[in-house]
Amino acid sequence: MKRIIYIPFDHLNRNYGALKDSDPKNDIIAIVESARMTTGRAWHPARLHFLISSARHFGESLKGEGFIVEYFKAPTTIDGLTDIQKKHGNLPIVCAEPSSFTQYQALQDFGVTFVANDFFLTPRPLFKQWAENQKNFLMENFYRAQRLRLNILVENDKPVGGAWNFDKENRLPPPKSHVWPTYLEHSHDEIDIQVGKELNYSPTSTWATTRLGALAQLQNFITNHFAEFGPYEDAMTTDNWALHHSLLSPYLNNGLLHPEEVIEAALEAFEAGGIPLESCEGFIRQIIGWREYVNGMYWFLGQDYRTNNQLAANRNLLPLFTDPNKTSMNCMRQTITDIQNRAWVHHIPRLMLLSNLALITGVNPQEFLNWMREVFIDAAEWVMVPNVIGMGVHADGGEMMTKPYAAGGAYISRMSNYCKGCKYNPKLRTGETACPFTTLYWDFLDRHSETFSSNHRMGQQIFGLKRLSDLPELKERARYVLKGLDKGEI
Repeated sequence: MKRIIYIPFDHLNRNYGALKDSDPKNDIIAIVESARMTTGRAWHPARLHFLISSARHFGESLKGEGFIVEYFKAPTTIDGLTDIQKKHGNLPIVCAEPSSFTQYQALQDFGVTFVANDFFLTPRPLFKQWAENQKNFLMENFYRAQRLRLNILVENDKPVGGAWNFDKENRLPPPKSHVWPTYLEHSHDEIDIQVGKELNYSPTSTWATTRLGALAQLQNFITNHFAEFGPYEDAMTTDNWALHHSLLSPYLNNGLLHPEEVIEAALEAFEAGGIPLESCEGFIRQIIGWREYVNGMYWFLGQDYRTNNQLAANRNLLPLFTDPNKTSMNCMRQTITDIQNRAWVHHIPRLMLLSNLALITGVNPQEFLNWMREVFIDAAEWVMVPNVIGMGVHADGGEMMTKPYAAGGAYISRMSNYCKGCKYNPKLRTGETACPFTTLYWDFLDRHSETFSSNHRMGQQIFGLKRLSDLPELKERARYVLKGLDKGEI
């Protein structure tokens, strides 16, 4: 039977989703570039360019197989699908389960038939079954179950190397005088150039927009970065914007790469020798552990989860998040500049700088979530909602994470070189040169001491707060810092 296969911009894979059993003789491909997607919010132009150009390249590859590909621009996805359906005699539309609640509901209401979303290693019903049997949702428990279920780095149901994770080995600060391998630069073709013109944007060479480019990125990581990924995965440095991170998340999130092939490549390299176990395990944990866990939690926690604000945080988004010149904090200025340049920084700046500052200053979770969704190239809805609401700003009251990821300047100083030459001193919590992170960390604990008093994982921090002899002075400094951040003057 003839049908229309709708391909969202994050289902760009010939071998998965609704395309895996498709037939050019019977199936018409529908891709819709909606105005809501391109102009509905202040999206980072690099993000838009990557998504749109990747989709157009993918459509061209399907044409090469003999498919009829209808690439429509329309006010909304449903408007585009309506026009395509009318053009082809109201054929039924099929799609793999969408990646967000909003699109799922819109397509369902329109009458689209869904097939299972297999762009992840964990089917949604299987994750739901796991979550419903947990007293709490510890990612580590899920990860260990994944290792056993998928038979990855296990022997006789025991972890290879005698430990399930090597977190403690993977927390080194950036080394001095380290030679960081250069990253791939991707050339642009006519499609890339045309999309750039439409967006009034000159794309950088950082991101590929084709399947071949994504595979080249994977191979470059395996060959040049995988061995040293683990030890420095939490490090931050002005010397190199990517360190040894894979830069694969955009391709995994839009479908150009599938997690199964990424894991296979990592395991093949590990088994061939030369890749330390801590690097292999740390990378695999990101893919089969955290990535799968976050996607599962997005669907399990429900559509209203994103509205959580258990800490009653109502400060407006700080000016520095949209303008790096609105701060003298070297770590924030550098990170925001990197985001503006490439729409990407790795997970530690996202958590321990951006989210940490939003948390301890009391920025409204939904405002911060919206900003994070807009500026990152890999910021799918399912990624950002649990990561921001649950992990980043602890807005869910501990439903996902048992403690907030709040930290002062000491952590940033230890794990980066940002503090060198900065106007502020991470060791000071009071005075004109006190690091805002250090001041506001203690102020945050004081503001929420009653909330966290019964949290056994926060006992040491709350006890430390009670020992501060300069708390009144610190509170005064915190008020000054918060006012300055609001004005873009700190």
